[in-house]
Amino acid sequence: MEKINSLQNAHVKAWKKLQTKKGRKQQGEYLLDGWHLVNEAVKAHVAIKTLLITAKQLATAPDLTHFPAVIEISEEVASHISATVTPQGVFALAILPKPAEDPLANLDLTRPWLLLDNVQDPGNIGTMVRTADAAGFAGVAFGTGTVDIHQPKVERSMQGSQFHLQLVSTDLSELVARFHQADLPVYGSELNPEAAQYLDIDAPASFGLIMGNEGNGMSAALLAQTDKNLYIPIKGRAESLNVAIAAGILMFGLYR
Repeated sequence: MEKINSLQNAHVKAWKKLQTKKGRKQQGEYLLDGWHLVNEAVKAHVAIKTLLITAKQLATAPDLTHFPAVIEISEEVASHISATVTPQGVFALAILPKPAEDPLANLDLTRPWLLLDNVQDPGNIGTMVRTADAAGFAGVAFGTGTVDIHQPKVERSMQGSQFHLQLVSTDLSELVARFHQADLPVYGSELNPEAAQYLDIDAPASFGLIMGNEGNGMSAALLAQTDKNLYIPIKGRAESLNVAIAAGILMFGLYR
């Protein structure tokens, strides 16, 4: 088994660059950090190129013969390539899927979709993807300005739900048009007296739900494209809800 201990190693320098979108695109790979994500990826038949593992983790690891390659790394290397403060010491180098010519060609439109418009916080994104998974949604669309699907903190915060539903990066205007072509409604989220209370909506079996930027909400262009824009009535004195909390209420409230 190959062992790598030095931060100056060329492989280590390349793995570190996988924290950036540019690095992932150039190398055609992305990094999964921790046993949970690695195991979920294996169950989902994700194309894994190499397993990186520390001696401590190797001592108690299960059978690793199903991985194409295994490299033992030092604790220092593990800390260097991880986006976490205290990494477990196990990583998978996964092959980055090639962009489809038409990312909207094979969408499952029999169930709802969550559409993310310029959402910036990885934790919020992960919470919304996990909630979409729990609520039975078909997929999540990452629109323009939304953090990259394979950004390490996003991958980690999705906690495996990314392997349970469809994830696409696309222009949300095009996706809204695709919903309308299929005679399916698209709902926006807007804190506005002119918006409709979500409890009054009798949503069909499939629809699109757009959640906007944490500070600025949805873009005006997308608000103009939706069939209805919804709000959640607030009974207390808080001015607004966290976008992930609001998304959870709307997803479970509309898809019932």
